[in-house]
Amino acid sequence: MIATSARLLRLVSLLSSRPTWSNAELARQLDVTERTVRRDIDRLRELGYGVESIPGPGGGYRFGAGNRMPPLNLDDDEVFAVAVALREAAHGAALGADPAALSALLKLRQILPTRMAKRLAGLDATVEHTPRCEPPQASADVLLLLASVCRASERTTLTYRDMHGTTTVRSVDPHRLVHTGVHWYFVARDVDREAWRTFRVDRVVGVESSGEVVELSDAPDAAQMVSDTITRTGYPFFARVRLPLSYDDARRLVAPIVATHEADGPDATVITIGGSDPDQLAGYLLSLRTPLEILSPEPVREALLARLDALYRGNQAGSQGRDPASRPLPEEQR
Repeated sequence: MIATSARLLRLVSLLSSRPTWSNAELARQLDVTERTVRRDIDRLRELGYGVESIPGPGGGYRFGAGNRMPPLNLDDDEVFAVAVALREAAHGAALGADPAALSALLKLRQILPTRMAKRLAGLDATVEHTPRCEPPQASADVLLLLASVCRASERTTLTYRDMHGTTTVRSVDPHRLVHTGVHWYFVARDVDREAWRTFRVDRVVGVESSGEVVELSDAPDAAQMVSDTITRTGYPFFARVRLPLSYDDARRLVAPIVATHEADGPDATVITIGGSDPDQLAGYLLSLRTPLEILSPEPVREALLARLDALYRGNQAGSQGRDPASRPLPEEQR
């Protein structure tokens, strides 16, 4: 169970994400009892949040219309955490070339107390980063627009440029934004195609809300949909591999965003993983540093064996060609 403070923040986020929530739904989302939800609602009201109760058999809650959020009050550690997060976002170009993170950091530094500014300056003076090759990232403006239409459930005109550079205009019903750790994805229902789609946010050219509120009765698990899309259609080549690990351990070793997982009994898991070619897949599988069995296809198995053979032969040749005098002495002669 998460700490009370973190749970309250999560509760605020949930109440902000859609017009109404039942008590039971909030309890499931927060993994607490309905009684705990009622206590947390009371705490939010004490903090100044205008949370209204919804009458009825199930009961529920919503943010009251026109209620303003209370002022944001942070202690020293929280301010420092925000400043460090903004610093990393600005340095790592988490939002691409958009200067939003850097701008926010500069504004925050201007109002920091002297003691906090010194702590942050100390961090700047002691932390360095290795060079990184950053993938294309989404702009803050586009993310904010997409988050807004998702929250409001408003039908949206999306201008999108695909991986081949072809630009199309879609009418979509927004659902969720998903971050994989590398890219942002927008999950929405394509109105004309009557199908759910995922869109890379860094390829979104324009976002325009129609103002028309829509209801999504068949909304999918957005994170799972993005994961399935990437692992099943994002690569030209796929392999099925059995790992001698439980389902949970396999998901910790190979993240769900990298592969799909199927339990194969209590102590084994079959993953389906994509790559650019058999040799690249073989290299990745070797990097897992765990026993494994390649079920299919044969080219990946052959590439793995070829890599192992090359490593073996290279090390055999090095050992045979080494000057005997330079070889380590047996333990009994040391």
